[in-house]
Amino acid sequence: MNASRLRRLQRGFTLVEAIVAIVIIGILGAVVAVFIRAPIQGYVDTVARAEASDEADLALRRMAREIRLALPNSVRVSADGDAIEFLLTKTGGRYLAAEDGATEGTPLDFANPAVTSFTVVGGLRAPLKTSDYIVVYNLGPGMEPADAYAFARPGSARNIARVAEPVALGGGTIKLAGGNPFARDDAMPSPGRRFHVVSTPVTFQCETKGGQLVLTRYAGYDIRAAIGDTRTGTTQASVLARRLASCAGLFSYGSADAELRRSALVLLSLGVHARVSGDTSGDTGGGAVRLVHQVHVDNTP
Repeated sequence: MNASRLRRLQRGFTLVEAIVAIVIIGILGAVVAVFIRAPIQGYVDTVARAEASDEADLALRRMAREIRLALPNSVRVSADGDAIEFLLTKTGGRYLAAEDGATEGTPLDFANPAVTSFTVVGGLRAPLKTSDYIVVYNLGPGMEPADAYAFARPGSARNIARVAEPVALGGGTIKLAGGNPFARDDAMPSPGRRFHVVSTPVTFQCETKGGQLVLTRYAGYDIRAAIGDTRTGTTQASVLARRLASCAGLFSYGSADAELRRSALVLLSLGVHARVSGDTSGDTGGGAVRLVHQVHVDNTP
């Protein structure tokens, strides 16, 4: 093998050849990207919508579970449907009545305000705290004196009272704080001799936080006369869902929805934006996923 041929065999790529190779690889890469971009973007969008659906579904289930525990006739919705409020019950029971003719125990007195304690038939199924309320025969807003929300107006509460002393699980006697509001001239005993124990008012509200619409749960505050009043007392707040599509019409149950009220149905319509590709802050939303859920409430007082 002569020296000239050896030099030709040892020669590498020229600059032109390298550039041509790079151009060809780039063209092939662009062609491949065109075909795989759509499936990949479709997968990313599907995952984002699934996450938005899961977030909306979890929020709806959480709200539905608590709304089913609402004190009968205590559900109320704001005028534009961006908030719902109710009194959350923790337990209930049957009170001893004078008509029972029992020889032991203290009946719940609807005539003598000096009698501030009563006997629970069968004992309590949950312990009571001094922050709990006892409610008898609640008929709801506009039905005073049988409206538990009247507790927010001094002197108007006639079917609700605070618990004066803690009561252990299975306890048989409840003492009322501040006298016996059930004893009055227009007394309204429960036909089934039932009472409910309310632990706290609860509000689910759509509002703007950090530049986005969020669904917030409020609890642990004092009973207020109207849903639009300021919440006072120790308030607990937690965000259930972010990137909401709209606040209007989130909740339906009120004077504008008489059929829903007659049917005791609360309509929840929650729209949540999917995350935009590459966004981890949650501040920007993509296409919205909307879930609708109906909750039946027990309005038998």
